[in-house]
Amino acid sequence: ILYTRALFFEKDGETQNSLFLQASQLCQEAVLNHQDFSVIYNNAQGDSTFKMLTALADVPISVVPGLFWWATNLARYLNTRPVIERLNHRELIEVMMHRIISLDPGFHYSGPYRFFGSMYTRIPGVGLSQSETYFNQALSANPKYLGNAVHMAEFYHQKVGNREQFHSILQEVIAADPTIHPEIMGENLFYQGRAKLLLSRESSLFE
Repeated sequence: ILYTRALFFEKDGETQNSLFLQASQLCQEAVLNHQDFSVIYNNAQGDSTFKMLTALADVPISVVPGLFWWATNLARYLNTRPVIERLNHRELIEVMMHRIISLDPGFHYSGPYRFFGSMYTRIPGVGLSQSETYFNQALSANPKYLGNAVHMAEFYHQKVGNREQFHSILQEVIAADPTIHPEIMGENLFYQGRAKLLLSRESSLFE
C-alpha cells in the first residue's frame, strides 16, 4: 500500500522517499521476524552482517514476498540518495533478489528481472547491456504486465538516451486495453497513469 501510494499518487519527492523507506523498513521487520528466516539466521556462523547475508541467501520460498518488497522499496528510496549509499547496499539487495530468482523468477510478473533492469541503471560500473537483458527477460515472460514496459522506459531508455523508444513504449502502454487482463487491471491502470506522467516530463528528462 505504501509503495503504491508513493509511486502512483504522491507528487512530493521527499514524501515519496519517506514512504519508500517506511515500507522497506516494515518489510525488513517482517522478514527478520519470519519464523523460517529466524531458524536459518540463528544457525548461521560469523558476524551479524555475514549471518544476515548467509541467511538471506538460503531462505525458503515462504519468505519471497517479504524479500521482494523489502528490496523493491529500498531500491526506490536509494535511487535519490548519494551513489555511495547505493553501493553500500548493493550486496544486500543483490543477495535478496538472486535468491528470489532461484526460487520464483516469475514472482510479481517477472519482478526480480524488472528489479535488476532498473537497479543496474543506477549502479556505476555496471554495463547497461545487463539492464537491457533483464528488462527483455521480464517483457518476454510477462508482456501483459505494463509495469515491465514502463520501468524499462523510465530507467533503461532514459538512461541511454533512447528518447524515441521511451516515447513509443509509453504511448503503447497508454493505448493498451487494461480490461483484457482483469487480474492485473488495477496495476495496469496505475502504470498507464505513470506513463502519462513520464511523457509529460519527457522534455526535462532528456535535456
